[in-house]
Amino acid sequence: MQPQPHTFARRVLITPAAALLLLAGCSSQPAADEGVIAAETFQFASPGGQLEIRYSPAERKPIAPFSGESLMDPGHTIASEDFAGGVTVLSAWGQWCGPCRTEIDDLQEIHETLQRHGGSVLGINVRDNSRAIAQDFITDNGATYPSIYDPPFKTAAALGGVPASVIPTTIVLDKQQRVAAVFLRAITADEVLAVTNELESETA
Repeated sequence: MQPQPHTFARRVLITPAAALLLLAGCSSQPAADEGVIAAETFQFASPGGQLEIRYSPAERKPIAPFSGESLMDPGHTIASEDFAGGVTVLSAWGQWCGPCRTEIDDLQEIHETLQRHGGSVLGINVRDNSRAIAQDFITDNGATYPSIYDPPFKTAAALGGVPASVIPTTIVLDKQQRVAAVFLRAITADEVLAVTNELESETA
C-alpha cells in the first residue's frame, strides 16, 4: 500500500528521520538559497520521514515554474513549461553519486516510454562543478533525456523545497505539472512507470 501524505508543510520538516533521508542517497550541503514558494504551489513534506510519497489528484499542487541552462547544449535554456501537457519525471542527479549511476538506465527506459505518450524525463544535474565530466557521464551511458545544469541546485526551491541534501531525488508530475509522487531514493523503471501509467490514463 502506497503511503499517503498527511499535510503540506511550508518548509522541509526537520525531524529525527532526517538521518534516514541522508541514508537514502548521496548527501551534499543544502543550497544557500533554498526558499519557500508561494502557498498555492507544492510544499514538500515527508511525513514520518517517508522515502516514497504519493499524492491523490485532490492533494496535488503544481510546482513553481523554473528554467536553467542545458547541460549538453550550453547557451540553450530549458524551462519547465517546455514539458507542459505531458507526464514528466524530474530527476535530481550527479555523476558523483553511486545510486544515480545505478538508476540512469532505468531513467532512460522511463524516458523512452514516456516519449511515446508526449512525456519526458528531465534531469537536474547538481553538485557537478565540472560540466565536462557530467556531459561525459551522459554520453557514456547513452542517455538521451535533457538535463538542466544546476550545480548549486537552485531548482530545489521551485520544487517546493525538496531536500537538496538527498540525491538522487525523483519527482513525478502529472499532465498539469502537479506533483503526483516523490522518491527520495534510487528508483527502478518498473516502480516509476507504475505511477506514470496511472497518470497517463487520467483525464485532464
